[in-house]
Amino acid sequence: MSQIPRYVIIVAAGSGSRMGGNIPKQFLPIDGKPILMRTIDAFSFVPNKILVLSHSGVDMWRRLCKEYGYTVQCRVVEGGAERFHSVKNALDFVPDDAVVAIHDGVRPYVTETVIEDAFCVAEIEGSAVPVVDCVDSVRVLTEDGGNMPFDRNRVKLVQTPQVFKASIIKKAYNVEYNSAFTDDASVVEASGYRIYLTNGDSKNKKITTISDIQNY
Repeated sequence: MSQIPRYVIIVAAGSGSRMGGNIPKQFLPIDGKPILMRTIDAFSFVPNKILVLSHSGVDMWRRLCKEYGYTVQCRVVEGGAERFHSVKNALDFVPDDAVVAIHDGVRPYVTETVIEDAFCVAEIEGSAVPVVDCVDSVRVLTEDGGNMPFDRNRVKLVQTPQVFKASIIKKAYNVEYNSAFTDDASVVEASGYRIYLTNGDSKNKKITTISDIQNY
């Protein structure tokens, strides 16, 4: 077992607007339990948990914890305008000598194998991003308004948790927000670090629409 402190930041500050309705998707039940609780449970073996919620989400989370008798301890941090700002806020509570995983709050079925593999690679290489193969055909848009086929064997679909040495990612996040930052790996890569890939899992899907819940 690694002696490096392990942390996980679970990002759940989004409004869930694509899901529709008044309740953010991370608080909706799946198999009789809120999605976010299932996500946190997947990291039961990670000792230090940080949960990022919106201002309004904090009260809702506390009510749900009381309703479900949920007692897993997490440090709750308020999120920011963009996911970038939410992660940046949470990183303030991660020590420099740790390794930190950053995970979407609406990916409740990530496996221990995916998490552990990413931690182990990041502890050695400094970064680890789980990916899966692309099984669909791929086309890219061209500058003339057309499109053309692209070799799907050169495409990897990115998942979370994305895991980094804390000293690396905290330095990377010490910049202004850029719309090109689509995930944590893009922030770290922009600061000059190499991104290492690990095996993801087809079950580790991000719940985005109501049909994603119905398909589980």
